[in-house]
Amino acid sequence: QAKKQETVELKPFAPPVPNANMHRVFAYLLKTRGLDADVVSFFARQKLLYEDAAHHNAVFIGTDEGGCPRHAHLRSTNSFGKAFRLNVESSDPRYSFHHTGTDGSLYVFEAPIDMLSYISMNPQQWQEHSYVACCGLSIQPVLERLRQNPKLDTVYLCLDNDDAGNDACDRMTDTLENMGLEVQRLCPVRKDWN
Repeated sequence: QAKKQETVELKPFAPPVPNANMHRVFAYLLKTRGLDADVVSFFARQKLLYEDAAHHNAVFIGTDEGGCPRHAHLRSTNSFGKAFRLNVESSDPRYSFHHTGTDGSLYVFEAPIDMLSYISMNPQQWQEHSYVACCGLSIQPVLERLRQNPKLDTVYLCLDNDDAGNDACDRMTDTLENMGLEVQRLCPVRKDWN
């Protein structure tokens, strides 16, 4: 007999408590990762990027249609040892870190730092475009962006240049083309955009 499945109660989503300042996150993103200060400051002012008080991780926030936080991705700011990356428990994967622009283009990335790196390298009118960092390889955040913004008609897949990223691009391309969207692959020369 099949065992009766226990109902697992999910903890409510709770983003980490912000630190009083962003010194470590700014130092890490600007000096170590080479991101543009204006781009980082834009997301910090929008309260979509901050430093957590407990461990000084970079916190990348994803919001729903009403601007309510629904997703948080943590990235350690240490420049030595193994990197720490984690989606906060009970984050809704549909609402990962993103920016909604005004034109019909959507740029898709695996990680928030890849997204910010691409914007830093291509700053011309970047705010006109829409961007999403999947915080992994799921298509859910992409489909949610498309649902919320029906005028998006062109998707640029900017996933990592490795086996997992290339396989995900193939899967996403099939799904998105079947939805009638134009899909293009933008492939970094090295592993990723940073």
